[in-house]
Formats: sequence, C-alpha cells, structure tokens
Amino acid sequence: MDVVSVVQSYLLRLLEESGPGMKVMLLDSQTTPIVSLAFAQSTLMRQEVYLFERLSASPPWEDLRHLKCVCVVRPDASTLAHICAELAKPRYGSYYIYFTNILPKTAVKQLAEADMQEVVREVKEVYLDFLPIGSHLFGLSLPLPLQPLGSRWVEDSLTRTSQAITALLLSLKLCPAIRYQEGSGPASLLANSVKSIMAREGGLFSPGQVDTTPVLLVLDRREDPVTPLLTQWTYQAMVHQMIGINNNRVNLAGAPGVTKDLQDVVLSSSQDEFYAANLYSNFGEIGQTIKVLMEEFQNKAKSHQKIDSIADMKNFVENYPQFKKMSGTVSKHVTLVSELSRLVSQRNLLEMSELEQEIVSGGDHKDMLKQVTEMIQRDTTSLDDATRLCMLFALRFEHSNSSSVRNIISLLRKKGGEKEARMVQNLQRYAGQNVRKGDLFADQNNTTKNITGKLFKGLKGVENVYTQHSPLIKQILEDCVKNRLKPASFPLLGPHDGRVKTVVVFIIGGFTYEEAFTVHQLNTTLGVQIILGGTSTLNSRSFFDQIEHSFPPSNQE
Repeated sequence: MDVVSVVQSYLLRLLEESGPGMKVMLLDSQTTPIVSLAFAQSTLMRQEVYLFERLSASPPWEDLRHLKCVCVVRPDASTLAHICAELAKPRYGSYYIYFTNILPKTAVKQLAEADMQEVVREVKEVYLDFLPIGSHLFGLSLPLPLQPLGSRWVEDSLTRTSQAITALLLSLKLCPAIRYQEGSGPASLLANSVKSIMAREGGLFSPGQVDTTPVLLVLDRREDPVTPLLTQWTYQAMVHQMIGINNNRVNLAGAPGVTKDLQDVVLSSSQDEFYAANLYSNFGEIGQTIKVLMEEFQNKAKSHQKIDSIADMKNFVENYPQFKKMSGTVSKHVTLVSELSRLVSQRNLLEMSELEQEIVSGGDHKDMLKQVTEMIQRDTTSLDDATRLCMLFALRFEHSNSSSVRNIISLLRKKGGEKEARMVQNLQRYAGQNVRKGDLFADQNNTTKNITGKLFKGLKGVENVYTQHSPLIKQILEDCVKNRLKPASFPLLGPHDGRVKTVVVFIIGGFTYEEAFTVHQLNTTLGVQIILGGTSTLNSRSFFDQIEHSFPPSNQE
C-alpha cells in the first residue's frame, strides 16, 4: 500500500477517462495541494493538461470551448454551489466532474438542474480526500483541530477528519476494526464518527475475502508530548524541525547567502531520487552522500566541457536534460545541508540534543538540573531551545521534583520568556501526568540500561549524539500487531479476529517525522503494512502553537 501511488493512479485514470485532447484541470483550495503532492506540473502537462484553474464563485468568463474541463473537487456545499455556477455559464466544451469523497444524493440532482447546456460528460466519486504526504503517510492541514483546553473537537475539524480517514480507507479498499485511546474524548468521538459513516455507507465498505482484519487505531497527541520537542537527526525530520516543510515545499528565504532561485525548493520523494534514497539518513550520512553526489556531478561537468567532435556534440545534447536535472538536485541539497549545518552549529544542537536525550531516557535528576540550568543561562541558547529543554525537564520531573521544575521555569522568565514560562506550565495542564493515561517514563528509571551508541560517522564536527528515545507509537504499534493491546486501554469497535497485518494509525494533534521514521522501520522489520496519518505534520514550533491555542490568556489561572 503506497498512499502516493494510490492517488497518482486515481488521477491518471480520471485523465484517461476524459479522452485525448487539450484539458484544463479545475481544482478547489483543498484539492490543489492533494494534486500537487502527487504530481509535478510537468508530469500532468504530459497528460495534455495545459491549464490549471482554481474554482471560484464568479470566475471571469472566457470562451474556452476547445478545452475539456477535468474538475477534481471536494463534495461540500460551497464547492457544489461554485460548480453549479460554472455549469450555468460554461466556459469549457465538456466537463468531467470528480468528487474526492462520498457525494450526497441530493448533489446529483443539483448538478443536473444546473447543467442546462448538457456539457457534463461524467460525475464520479474518487476517494482522494487527504494529503498524500509520503508512501506510508497521509494527513490534513488542520494545525488546531481542537477547541481551547484541548478536550473537544472543533466541529468542522471533526467532520473533515472523519471524511479524510474514510476516503483513505475506501481508496485502499479497507474495512477495518476500529480501536481508540481510552480516556481521550476526541479519539472516542472520531472513532465513532468513522464507524457511523462506515455503517451508513455499508455498500462501499465491504470486507471481502481477507485473511486478517485491518485495524484503524486512533491516538491522541497529548499521550506523547515528548516526541515533538526533541531535536531531530534524520534528513527529512531535521529539515522540518529546523526550517519547515509545507506540502513538500521548503522556504529558505530567511537563510543567509541563498540565491533567489533556491529560496523556495520542492522536497518530494516521488520526484527527487536523491531525497527518496536519503529521507531517513542521519546527518553524518547525509554529509557523506552529498560529498559523493558532488563528485559525480563534477565528473559529469568535466565530461561536458570536452566537445571535440560531432559525436561529443550529439552526446552533450542527449545528456543535457539529465545533467541539468542533476545540477538542480545538487544545488538544492547542498544548500539545504549547508543551512542545516549552520543551524546545528549556531544553536549548539549537538550538545543540546545530548542533554534532551538524557532527560527523557533516564538521566539522574540532580545532574539533569545542573546541566539544564547551565544550558538555559547561556547567552547562545535561544529562547525556543531553552523552552524545549524546560518542557522536557518539566514533563520528566513533574511530580517527583516539582520545586526544581519551578526553579527552571523561573530561569526561563529571567531569560525574557514570560510567555514561554506560561507555556511550560500550560503544557503540564495540556499533556502532563494527570492528563496522560500511560507513564511515558516508566521504563526510564534504570540509567544503566540506556546505552549510548555512536550515531554519526565520517563528517568532520559530527561525532556523537544520543538517540535513545523511541516514540510511544512504537510500543503501541508493536502491541497492536502482536494483538497485545488491552481492551481497557484501547477499546474495540467492530469484529476483530486477532491477527493484524494492516494498520492505519491516526494521531489527533498531528504526527512528527520521527514517528514517520519509526513506522517505516516497523514496516520493514515486522513485515506489516502500517499507514500513519494525522491532523497535521508537527514540529516543535507548531506544537508550541497547539499549547498556546489550548490555553489562551483569558484561560490563565
């Protein structure tokens, strides 16, 4: 099951159904990123799509009847109204309308009444109502899906999330048993919402002949607040944590010395072979791989400089597109790795990460207090990094040493972080020990069992960083696959035969790329198929935003 491939095959099929001829693709605000994540614009142009239009309430009228219009839109009320307005005064010769989710029965009548000039050739459901972020990743752009205090859904977000999950299940032809995290109101509500859609649309959700029952597992971000706060060391996770990835795009406009053509770059594993091969390489390995890529490029560049014969000219012309593509790849990744290296050095992230890992992986309280105090007091430690450290310390020693937690928070205030100090206190209200059902640190008390190994190799200045932490999702998924989840902790909706080979896990509050890497490893080692989804793709900054949103100033005690 490859999420991106499923979306790509849907899109190619619907373009084939419209037949040969010049086409325009009409998209709404939510299907635009879905299509752009699946395909580069140049790929769609090879399918005779020469124009991309955004669906709007009152588009300027042009006579474009020589074009076929392929509409890929969501089946919500406002979109339907815009489509009906388009059909009332059609700009294109024919319309092929594809809705990305289950279409209300009344909508077909509404479309038929609007199509007075009989330009509609096809109306169909294609289940693409989610962002195909990676081969085993899907998500939404809902950074704040819950109301303040974090225990209730924003109603529109619940509806949108339920629709995204059901569309994914339909696209993968899965009819799962549903499990959710006990004690989480949002998880229970989402699980039951998906269950009710499956019951209502029973004809679409047919289990068929399967040896094992798939599982949809709904989790709450608040159960693991540690993972979004840690410094990351694999390529994809580092880029998102330190710079930010938004729908496969990275904005480098704020980075010093970056040329204008590299200020907005695309990072897509389906369009960039180097990136696909190195998503989960650690920072040291990336340094080595970039070096090899540079050497290959330099050798090709030298071979292009020598043009002494007609044969050399022919060879140059044939290979130039590939050479140009390689040049772009080299420039992009050298720029990214250089910026990551600059940030690691400027923010002292090697030492910072080592301390973070010791805090969450069993470090002694007295020693941790001394080191965290010293790190926060340094002028070179940024307020954001000091806040992350303070949060990790507060989560780890919340009840056992509450006075030292208060002391650390006061250091943050002295550093000028009054808002950040409140945020640390609010994190304890949002995802502290009294909120979580499990104990994140239950197995961290024995420091001798936590053995540090060398992560990095071969790159000057990168020698040793702790990577002791494993996201909570790893243990939960291993238990799920081995049928060891306790019904009291993860209630079950629907029949389940006990054997699990396919899991769709969804995190309310978003997933991190560290968790994406963990799922990738589990898929490889356990021989299962796990798809990870979330309301958003998290890094520390967006997690801070969630905490701030959950406890706005008016809710401060």
